[in-house]
Amino acid sequence: MIYFKLPFDETLYSTDNNPDEKHISFHPFDGAEIVTPQGKIITVNTNDLDELLHTSLPKDGNHYTAETKDEYLQNLTNVIHVIKENQLPKLVYSRRKIITDFQDINLKKSFKNLCDSYPNAFRYIFISEGNSWMGAFSEVLGKFNKKTNDFETMSLAGTLPVSESWSEKEIEEQKPVTEYIRNILKKHSDNGEESSTYDHISGNIKHLRTDFQARIQPENLDEIIQQLHPTPAVCGIPKDFCHEKIRELEKFPRELYAGYIKIETEETTFYFVNLRCCKLYQDSVHIFVGGGITAQSSPEKEWRETELKSEAILKNLSLS
Repeated sequence: MIYFKLPFDETLYSTDNNPDEKHISFHPFDGAEIVTPQGKIITVNTNDLDELLHTSLPKDGNHYTAETKDEYLQNLTNVIHVIKENQLPKLVYSRRKIITDFQDINLKKSFKNLCDSYPNAFRYIFISEGNSWMGAFSEVLGKFNKKTNDFETMSLAGTLPVSESWSEKEIEEQKPVTEYIRNILKKHSDNGEESSTYDHISGNIKHLRTDFQARIQPENLDEIIQQLHPTPAVCGIPKDFCHEKIRELEKFPRELYAGYIKIETEETTFYFVNLRCCKLYQDSVHIFVGGGITAQSSPEKEWRETELKSEAILKNLSLS
């Protein structure tokens, strides 16, 4: 079962469960098995969300214990040491915030809250055997227009509360993401366009954003996506080295978090980075949050940033 809404589009979509049609796929961060809901994409009405009221979630059998603040601060100190020792521009470190103090979760209301809070985001809830996920996020890994062959992507990095001003740390964090994307697109197009960097507001936080557009050959689309993923915004630079360090340093596997969701319609193929998301259980909710760490990072400030990011999901959960 999947329900979703596209950015700036209040149409509710689902699938018809036709086993011969597959237009949606969830790609994990680490290249593990791709999860593919069956069916052709269809429009549905909000009454169909009543199905969520009768949907059973699995029990949490992981026995995971979330990092305490002290553990996180110590781990981040180790991450910063690795960054300095290897002269890395950036490495992304993530954690799980695990919520257990509730009796029941209203899936329909939680998803509706998320949709109402983030109209400019991709919003989804996906429940199948072994996978129960929900999220809302704005980062586009790619958007391909099948008629014009125009490809769009964005550099989205750096995070602050909306009321605060950018510091050198956030500006320097976003620069390598922008440079990384720019260099990939140059290999595949001679007519790329790049916007100036501007503020992207998402609820109670903001990011630095730069937009890219290029006309590409359709046969190069998959290669471009594989080169872009995982971007420095969710992994770090250099990609392969940071990817391996993430495996060593993080306490939990990322699973679908920081992977991407591919949505293929008749005219457009979308690739959304699965960032502001959670994994749902009967007896717990695992909220995934992370941040781009540089040599200038403050562990205390990074903790506050991940707490702010977790609010994107937490404040919209309907728990009792």
